[in-house]
Amino acid sequence: MSVCQKMTQKRIEESMRKAKRTKFSGLRERAGLTLEEAAALLEVSPRSVYRYEEGASAPGRLAIRVLKDAADKRTASSADLPAFRFIDLFAGIGGLRLGFESIGGRCLFTSEWDIHSQKTYALNFPDNHSIGGDIREYSKDPALIPEHDLLLAGFPCQPFSIAGVSKKNALGRPHGFLCDTQGTLFFDTAQIIAHHRPAAFVLENVKNLESHDKGRTFSTIINVLTNELGYHVQHRVISSEPWVPQKRERIFIVGFREPTEFNFKALKVPSPGNGPKLGSILEPHDKVDPKYTLTPRLWEYLQGYKEKHRAAGNGFGFSLFGPDDVTRTLSARYYKDGSEVLVDQPGKRPRRLTPRECARLMGFETPERSFRIGVSDTQAYRQFGNAVVVPVVEFVAKAIRPYLEKAIAPGPDVADGPRAAVAQVTRPDRLMASVHG
Repeated sequence: MSVCQKMTQKRIEESMRKAKRTKFSGLRERAGLTLEEAAALLEVSPRSVYRYEEGASAPGRLAIRVLKDAADKRTASSADLPAFRFIDLFAGIGGLRLGFESIGGRCLFTSEWDIHSQKTYALNFPDNHSIGGDIREYSKDPALIPEHDLLLAGFPCQPFSIAGVSKKNALGRPHGFLCDTQGTLFFDTAQIIAHHRPAAFVLENVKNLESHDKGRTFSTIINVLTNELGYHVQHRVISSEPWVPQKRERIFIVGFREPTEFNFKALKVPSPGNGPKLGSILEPHDKVDPKYTLTPRLWEYLQGYKEKHRAAGNGFGFSLFGPDDVTRTLSARYYKDGSEVLVDQPGKRPRRLTPRECARLMGFETPERSFRIGVSDTQAYRQFGNAVVVPVVEFVAKAIRPYLEKAIAPGPDVADGPRAAVAQVTRPDRLMASVHG
């Protein structure tokens, strides 16, 4: 087993250990309640709720009934007939899901292995299905996943991102398809597509996926999707700047089982110059908890670090933004020092964005839509830094909607039922990984 495999296996085991579910925790998540909200609803102390959650003590039958009623009430609205059915793989906190629910889809299956992301996801989506964990358990037996019209997957981007590749190179670790624990999860996605043959799929990843390993990684992905699975595939890099005050470029790969007139390249994207500015998502500085303001020591360190690299002739270091600016890409490491997006506070040291402001910067929270955060600041920063910008997904969803509706509508030009499943998707990564180490 490679170093990369061992590290991820350890993380998976730790997550599974933490992910132990009690009847109480399952109902609480279905009801969309935080621990504090559950305590208030049941009129018990927070300490009692924590014990219920961990299984240290059992709630009474009345408490379970009240919680079940709250869960049933929350999920009842999902009983309407959906326009289409989709599954949400590598779901994170539900960015892809929000985009495709906005055009009438219903999510039938969710897979996300990180326990903290599961908590945020469950808090924000009323579901009658539990959240699946490690996707590899489902790619081994895709029949565990219900039939669906559309597959969504934001498969892990760290093996292909510029930051991820640089870090792994520095540590002498494999990246891309050489990392058998993240990079090859694309093939698990492909195996599920091969089995279910959905009418369409939408995959999302970092822009650098196109150029990783001199384009060989992306060529492998496209070859699998087109030549092995037989889908009609298009892709496009889209920046989030027209919709949110952040420059965040992501690649979207769209595939249809049958030929369509959809033209991704011809799709007109709004001008970034007309997009919102940072001030539109910021809270008033005097309303922000002082804990988000950098400490004197951290601010001194960041200034010294930037000056050292400026003198060396490169641009490494913190970035400071005001209300009329558009920020850099928010990353999963934001919890460490916030250096890539610091908010200018005239007359004071800069501050980090709050988790609530991150929710707005990523488009999860808007004036019309609230988003609940029930995890620590550290976990919230990681989750938003790993997420997709929701309005971009909404834009893509609206663009493909008429073609998706036509693809799933019965008719003589649509294939009768799913095609024969591909028994096994070619996985060149296995050989590459074993050769690497």
